Amino acid sequence: MSIERPLGPLIVGIDGTALDQATAERLCHPAVGGVILFSRNYESPEQLRALAGEIGALRSPRLLLAVDQEGGRVQRFREGFTPLPPLGLLGRWYASHPDRARDLAYRHGRVMAAEVLGHGVDLSFAPVLDLDRGSSVIGDRSMASEPAAVGDLAAHYIAGMKDAGMRCCGKHFPGHGSVEADSHDEVVVDRRDLDDLEADLAPFAELAGSLDSVMMAHVCYPARDAEPAGYSRAWIVDTLRERLNFRGVVISDDLDMVGAGPAGSLAERVSKSLAAGCNAVLVCRPESVRELLDGASDWVTPEPGTLERLYGRAMASLDEQMLVPEFRSWRESLRALS
Repeated sequence: MSIERPLGPLIVGIDGTALDQATAERLCHPAVGGVILFSRNYESPEQLRALAGEIGALRSPRLLLAVDQEGGRVQRFREGFTPLPPLGLLGRWYASHPDRARDLAYRHGRVMAAEVLGHGVDLSFAPVLDLDRGSSVIGDRSMASEPAAVGDLAAHYIAGMKDAGMRCCGKHFPGHGSVEADSHDEVVVDRRDLDDLEADLAPFAELAGSLDSVMMAHVCYPARDAEPAGYSRAWIVDTLRERLNFRGVVISDDLDMVGAGPAGSLAERVSKSLAAGCNAVLVCRPESVRELLDGASDWVTPEPGTLERLYGRAMASLDEQMLVPEFRSWRESLRALS
């Protein structure tokens, strides 16, 4: 019997490919609202469906289930899934054959979302809206170097996701692609002036009305605010909410990253993210989750129904979709490019 409990603000990582009792108990903690899955949680399509079912049965409303299934080097589920090419391939096609690139963007989003939903997972944190302008961590995860190309391709990619029944998440606001350092490993500072930052903002501005959620960057932009963007009301409230009129869910990037460190302890990082305007925060290391929940305090919880807005709904089972020649051809075309 599931526990009736509102979803909290934490989207957490777990160990293993099945739930043990201790993990199940942690996922029932009032501060938890979702789970992010990684390669460590994946063994096979059958195992993933079983794990999703276990997690879904714990609580009502059920926990949001998420993953990073971008393609290329960031694809958590591989065996039994279509090998997806990196999004940077779309930009290379766009330079010479824009119509072909738009079609591939739609196929990529549609196939990715259908496969993830078909295994019981709600949301892939996609698409990447960062520009490919020298970042060591973004690189070919970006669709292109030019804002207009990223906006155009991402619109088609999102259409594919939504036609499969999945919500979307643009990342990493206000843009991580133009600074070389990797926020996983160090505190990142982008020292450009506000005028230069506008190019990175452009895809988010263009797509703000289509995005269901946005993930923040752990990057400091001193021209706007000394705090990393995920702790900054200047970025989240003044820019994203008021200037861009974004009305979706705001999610922090992983608070275990070194780039999140300026806020202090992990509990302080959670508090500052939520106080700045994030609706939910990611804590991906299971050992951090254990530590955090042992000392969990009175964090702000999302408005009822906030995370539920990101639930996915498979439009048809994968078995049914595989009977459709068009869907089979989309998968094969992506396999050939990967």
